[in-house]
Amino acid sequence: MESSEALALRSLLENQAVAALATLHKGEPAVSMVPFALRPGGQGFVIHVSRLATHTQDMLANPAVGLLVMASPDAAESPLALPRASVRGNARQCLPEAAEYGEARAAYLAKLPQSEELFSFADFSLFLIELRSLRFVAGFGRALAVTPEQFATVMRAPP
Repeated sequence: MESSEALALRSLLENQAVAALATLHKGEPAVSMVPFALRPGGQGFVIHVSRLATHTQDMLANPAVGLLVMASPDAAESPLALPRASVRGNARQCLPEAAEYGEARAAYLAKLPQSEELFSFADFSLFLIELRSLRFVAGFGRALAVTPEQFATVMRAPP
């Protein structure tokens, strides 16, 4: 991956606050919107979701998920040229007693400080999404596959 592409991917993921989350719901695809943050050191993503939401029950039943993070519509002249990252991963619940909980919570609140009150709601919990693969479209006709190792390298690089 070229350095310009790596910077564009990192910028997209650091500057966008919401993603489309795809889960399997009773064997059928389901898509919802979730705020997200990046886990430190390129370890993947963190989301904070309610047990009352269908997507939470879906992740508990089947950890295979997809995330789509897309630049805002005004970032390109054509929708086909919008930068976007399509992630395939595995989600797992991260309970407060887990070793990585504090770090994941801090990363989430650093990006989404307005969400702090939701941590006091008993039905909300963190889920960690471990990256299996990522497809990055940097613009029209500029797409590349990113491995988990490449992703970690990009996210660990100094800004």
